[in-house]
Amino acid sequence: MNINILTDQEAAILRETIAASHRIVVCAHKSPDGDAIGSSLGWAGYLRSLGKKVDICVPDMIPDSISWLPGAVGILRYDRQPELVQRAFDEADLVCCVDFSSEGRLDEMDHVLLGCKTQRVIIDHHLSPNLEAKLLVSQPHASSASDLVFRVVWQLGGFPQMDQTWATCIYCGMMTDTGGFTYNSTQPYIYYIICLLLTKNIDKDKIYRNVFNNARIPAVRFRGYLMNEKLQVIEGLHASFYTVTREELKKYDFIKGDLEGLVNVPLTIKGHKLSISLREDTDIDNRILISLRSVDDFPCNKMAAEFFNGGGHRNASGGKLLCSMQEAEQIALKAILAYADMLK
Repeated sequence: MNINILTDQEAAILRETIAASHRIVVCAHKSPDGDAIGSSLGWAGYLRSLGKKVDICVPDMIPDSISWLPGAVGILRYDRQPELVQRAFDEADLVCCVDFSSEGRLDEMDHVLLGCKTQRVIIDHHLSPNLEAKLLVSQPHASSASDLVFRVVWQLGGFPQMDQTWATCIYCGMMTDTGGFTYNSTQPYIYYIICLLLTKNIDKDKIYRNVFNNARIPAVRFRGYLMNEKLQVIEGLHASFYTVTREELKKYDFIKGDLEGLVNVPLTIKGHKLSISLREDTDIDNRILISLRSVDDFPCNKMAAEFFNGGGHRNASGGKLLCSMQEAEQIALKAILAYADMLK
């Protein structure tokens, strides 16, 4: 099966760019998820196999569910190590942006990236890239950035050097960005990649357990409370939303990752098509963080852009609102009713 994604010219440009680089920064978006970290570690593994000095930089905390990934302990966090991150960018002769391609995805680390004038390579699967780059590998229909990283490494001839550690990271990224291969994962090539990764002796069952069966007791209770007490199912429509307040986050001793994937749970309701999470930001007053998930052809990304100042993929998108939670609830209800014909 042919899984190459670069033209011959693009492959040549990428090879030459990497060959001419010695110190490389790989950076991923704020609130990094499994795909952001998995693709970053996988790409860094390939670059290091070529003898490159690589620093991975992220804006903030990595969730516990993926902090076990091989190499994650060495990732630089801008919120904790701003000087080291700045130095890494200052000394880099190549910056690789993985799993994002637009300004604003790095939060306070944005100015570090935009102020760095070295050449840039982007590997991403999100819509509407707007960052300048020497080479942009953009495939919005790909399952994940980790999927793209594997295919680029494969095309550049790096697969024989791939070891179990970066194969594990790539598989984890693909798995998490498809909900354990339950959405955006029907293309046959995805399972061809998985077959190849399995030849590197990854333990896919252990990867799944480490990510999805890794909850703290307060988190389990919190998730149950939200689904029991806060879920609002819209009468006559296959849609719902729930809210999470600062007070509730504090009550249940919330840490990053505790509610990961919860927005998918309402989609287990028979016939359900859309689930929306509204969560108060713990740092900024009157900022509501939005997550949207859907099934089949319902366009989360279109709704996110229209109502929530966001975007993303068809079945998984995000956004934010600068308002009170009460106002956010009204906007969510308005959004659902605007798409009522698709949600019956």
